[in-house]
Order: sequence, then structure tokens, then C-alpha cells
Amino acid sequence: MLDFLNPLLNRHPERVKANVEIYTWQTCPYCIRAKLLLWWKGANFTEYKIDGDEAARAKMAERANGRRTVPQIFINQQHIGGCDDLYQLDTQGQLDFMLAQAII
Repeated sequence: MLDFLNPLLNRHPERVKANVEIYTWQTCPYCIRAKLLLWWKGANFTEYKIDGDEAARAKMAERANGRRTVPQIFINQQHIGGCDDLYQLDTQGQLDFMLAQAII
């Protein structure tokens, strides 16, 4: 709707080709913060809300090398980690590159 603002805000959703998945709890502030950064980058993502679902949390932990905290983020099937890890990738200038890569 306000796509004309994207260039002014340095948002380039047309560059995002990656498959992004995020496991969340609905009221988790770190989950909200991670989703906000992904939205800002223009990434469409699949969100798995696992509030109270122990089976889903176990599946997430299996994919996330045993990590059971939320969020857990995957880009093109690669485990990125949590919110702090996502923001660190952005600070280091690596997140945009990762999001621009199509899944192989």
C-alpha cells in the first residue's frame, strides 16, 4: 500500500529471495523484535507459533541444535539462532546478503 516509501526508507523487499522461517510465542518481545527486523528488510516469512505446543517446541529444538528458546530463525534451512543473532548478522552487514539468496 505504501510501497512508494520503500526507496526513501532504504527498504528493498524486491531483493529478498530467501526462504525464512521463525518459531515464536505470540507475546515474546524478542520474537516481536525479530519479526519487525525481518519485516523491515522486506522478508516474507513462515511463522510457527508454538505457544504451549510441546511437540512443536521439540521439533524446533531438534532443528535448532537443542536450543529451546524463542525465537529460532532459519534462512534457507540454515539455523541462524535467535533475535540477538539476527540483529548481529544485520550489524555485520551479512543479513541483507543472506536474504537475497534464493534457496538452492
